Amino acid sequence: MRDITRRKFIKSGVLGGIVAAGLVTCGRMSKLRQIPTPPEVEGPFYPTEDQDDKDYDLTQIEGHKAAAAGTQIIIVGRITDLAGNGIDQATIDIWQANTWGRYHHPRDPNPQPLDPNFQGWAIISSDTDGNFRFKTVMPGAYPASETWTRPPHIHFKVSRQGYDTLITQMYFPNEKLNETDYLLSNKKASERPLMIARNIGEEEDKAVYEYNIVLIKI
Repeated sequence: MRDITRRKFIKSGVLGGIVAAGLVTCGRMSKLRQIPTPPEVEGPFYPTEDQDDKDYDLTQIEGHKAAAAGTQIIIVGRITDLAGNGIDQATIDIWQANTWGRYHHPRDPNPQPLDPNFQGWAIISSDTDGNFRFKTVMPGAYPASETWTRPPHIHFKVSRQGYDTLITQMYFPNEKLNETDYLLSNKKASERPLMIARNIGEEEDKAVYEYNIVLIKI
């Protein structure tokens, strides 16, 4: 596992430009009472086989020359408690489908191709202020049944000693399939916006999405 420290954030340029502005905004909001991030089912495709490369860049597997297929994006956010205080060293477990909507999982029935250059899974840590960042590709939609197509989403499992472990799913804004997704539609109207990321601009021609997560203390 490779922790993302503030030093790595600075080296990778995450604190520059529009991303820095988004994180500063998070800081200004830190004194407001937060609403816990709604939980969601883990789903059937959590990785079953370990892999060496689980770092913050899902678009490039160590030792591979080619990058993952699809549109590269950047996800940033902050892990906080209900009081808005950043939670450092929270473990953030992330997994998702590739650009064609296929998981690297032996029981995924989707006939779309696997991407040998897509990492698909990452385990990272929040920094001293609770911030996190990773680079990935926009996940593809996929059929969950004959009548249900899942919208693009990313799975999160966030844990830290002293807090309830949160399993949830992050959705993308302005996705028409969000309106017909059985899981998202089953949430309260007040909960849905908390599960949809915000597009806050671009970094190096990649769309940047902000997704903040609020944990509950045990």
